[in-house]
Amino acid sequence: MHYQKIGQVIIINKNDKKLAERLLKKIPDTKTVMYKSGWIEGQFRQPKLKKLVGNGTETIHKEHGCLFKLDVSKIMWSKGNHLERLRITKLVKPGEIIVDMFAGIGYFSVPLAVHTKAKRIYSIEINPVAYGYLRENIELNKIKNIEPILGDCLNVDIDEKADRVLMGLLPSSKNYLLKAIDFVRSGGIIHYHGIDEEEPKSLERDVKKVCENCKILQRVKIKSWGPRRYHWVLDVKV
Repeated sequence: MHYQKIGQVIIINKNDKKLAERLLKKIPDTKTVMYKSGWIEGQFRQPKLKKLVGNGTETIHKEHGCLFKLDVSKIMWSKGNHLERLRITKLVKPGEIIVDMFAGIGYFSVPLAVHTKAKRIYSIEINPVAYGYLRENIELNKIKNIEPILGDCLNVDIDEKADRVLMGLLPSSKNYLLKAIDFVRSGGIIHYHGIDEEEPKSLERDVKKVCENCKILQRVKIKSWGPRRYHWVLDVKV
């Protein structure tokens, strides 16, 4: 039986209470089992989950030595992005200024703060619930170099240019590419996420449309998104 475990919460793809009861008893350190009833939707990326058995949907999840507190009934968690979260930390040089345009609860910002010597990370999040958990996760991981910002990144101005900008919004963040270019210094890097086919041709066109002189350094296929559709990230030098 395939399931996803986020902290003490298990998520399954079958609306089966008996199965949920067995998993609750069998899987160590589990307090709740939930059924995934649909895809994540809306501006705030809220998951569609139904509690089958157990008590409580708030938990603390550990990944790559980082702690993430969240309520899985209100906040998404993408297990499929874990290698990308680790990959980014290996690219960052000491002293970098980073802007995380869609920070959520700190999916990328927290590992960057914990595992790199970035000087400052501006973590922007529009969802007040996710922003609240972002602030908690900064405290939970004893982080000093993240500046959390509540708001739409299109309306946020930062006093210094970034060395690196993260655009981890799906299915598309192309409407924010010009803002990312505004955030980043000349020679800086944008990590542009999106959904495309076997090759990220449309994502490459998005970049070239707004920045003819930008250079695509790397194309990374992160995970499957559906039939012949994939989550990609392009590393773009401005």
